[in-house]
Amino acid sequence: MPLLLAALAGAVIGGGAVGAVWALTGDPDPDSAVSGTSASAGETETQTAEPEPTTFTLTGSFELTEGAVSDGSTGCKGTGGYDDIAEGSSVTVYDAAGTVIATGYLGDSTLASGSCTFDVAVENVPKGKDFYKVEVSHRGTVQLSGADAEAGRFGATLG
Repeated sequence: MPLLLAALAGAVIGGGAVGAVWALTGDPDPDSAVSGTSASAGETETQTAEPEPTTFTLTGSFELTEGAVSDGSTGCKGTGGYDDIAEGSSVTVYDAAGTVIATGYLGDSTLASGSCTFDVAVENVPKGKDFYKVEVSHRGTVQLSGADAEAGRFGATLG
């Protein structure tokens, strides 16, 4: 039994020694953006930059100019041949090859002068495309440049 106790004591003491060395030499703030160890006098510490986002939210507006009526609440919707246009109608974003790369919905709407204008915000659209195609409901696509899409300059009119 003395050999087993000696091995157990050695493991506990050895583990404690390793933990103490890590505690004394490790980064005191593991969430800090500083990489490496502390800098010597006259040296600069290297900071890790946040990674660039790979997606963006496509924003803009969609206007229905015919068949627009109040939705009975604070917004509006389409009627007749435009009854598929309302808050919550689908918005689909495609790449140049016609592949669906993001989906969303028409947002809040405002009725003014017989037109219904909807907010558009589609999250998680992959960055870096030369152009994007955006479709509201099943009404065909509207093309815009990658720069316009990322800058929030989507706008389309139906009616």
